[in-house]
Amino acid sequence: MKIIISGAYAIGCHLARLLSREHEDIVVMDTDEERFSHIGSDVDILTMEASSTSIEALKNAGAEKADLFIAVTPDESKNMNSCVLAKALGTKKTVAKIDNAEYIAPDLQEFFSQLGVSKLIYPEMLAATDINNGLKMSWVRQRWDVHGGALVMLGVKLRETCTILDRPMREICGPDDPYHIVAIKRAGETIIPGGNDCLQMYDLAYFMTTKQYIPYIRKIVGKEHYVDVKNVMIMGGGATAVRTVKTMPSYMDVKIIETDEQRCERLNALLEDEKALIINGDGRDLTLLIEEGIKNTQAFVALTGNAETNILACLTAKRMGVRKTVAMVENIDYVSMAESLDIGTIINKKSIAASHIYQMMLDANVHNVRFLMTANADVAEFIPSEGSKVTQKPVKDLGLPVGMTIGGLVRDGVGLLVSGNTMIQPGDSVMVFCHNVNMKKIEKFFL
Repeated sequence: MKIIISGAYAIGCHLARLLSREHEDIVVMDTDEERFSHIGSDVDILTMEASSTSIEALKNAGAEKADLFIAVTPDESKNMNSCVLAKALGTKKTVAKIDNAEYIAPDLQEFFSQLGVSKLIYPEMLAATDINNGLKMSWVRQRWDVHGGALVMLGVKLRETCTILDRPMREICGPDDPYHIVAIKRAGETIIPGGNDCLQMYDLAYFMTTKQYIPYIRKIVGKEHYVDVKNVMIMGGGATAVRTVKTMPSYMDVKIIETDEQRCERLNALLEDEKALIINGDGRDLTLLIEEGIKNTQAFVALTGNAETNILACLTAKRMGVRKTVAMVENIDYVSMAESLDIGTIINKKSIAASHIYQMMLDANVHNVRFLMTANADVAEFIPSEGSKVTQKPVKDLGLPVGMTIGGLVRDGVGLLVSGNTMIQPGDSVMVFCHNVNMKKIEKFFL
């Protein structure tokens, strides 16, 4: 597959590294040659110092025969214009990163498609969705719903209160149990568990289950004492904070702490219809936090542009008794540090955006892809074709690659867990969890 990426900024560099794992033909365009160094010398791609709004440069990059053109520069207009040009030259699909919430309205998608922009990516909205999913369940690090929640994947940090520690998977996770443990993150290592593997304290375990059994999962992992989130405090009043508040459940009350007085005035205008109290101050000020009721707050969300500030603020909130903390960490190098400090939920906009774009390089039978940064693994929703390999034998006889497991499927709108004897049918939505496995290799099972 021929892929062109415009913009060697954070998302473009992360995407280039992600896509290079699939050994695709990748060209990265940027007007500043120095930015290419952020991609890394170990990534097999072609770089081109040129503007993506130049027709000649697009032709030289191969836009006339490209399968996918991705524009992720900080300039929204440049992204959209270059997509229009690439599409006109012959590129099959185009993706533009945008900063305007107005453009993502469903009734405008056909309009932009006709212009030549196949898909719009608004990272702030994607991040807001992940933040709110985390706030709805204070005891969960990550949540991912399939088909409106017919299947649910939950990432849970295990403590001493967990009742299923130190027992083999074959005892705690059999075909009659209402969940599967599809992966474990332990001390920096990702494990796709087998029957003899055991859960240990401080593991980050990924459970696949159905919506009705979420309370059961909560019970066995010992998280029933976690209170539900009603009061939320957000540090930083940027675009991600605005989108988070606008899409937050109505039963939650929120306070935004912002250092810039003019931005506070702007926030009041943007959020005048929301239940949000805007406070001009520093979210690291302990006196201010206490005055604003940090001890009666169930969730603290740090969304400033500085990763170190966000991490330290969440540590402070935890020391003051806040159970649920969320930190936006845009520097990938800081993610592992944040994990080791037990920050809570970590949000990285470029990783989230890259996951959504990554889906477009796969065939039409792949409907949902997420790269789980904390587990260094992919979760994908595959729909098998008639006669595909995965429909020919029970799961236990398929010879699945090492590092791949099937967590569950959705059939006729109903979520089902998968055992070794399960026969997958054409049209099922199958949830696949994989670590260090080429996605194209997995895809062949479903074609």
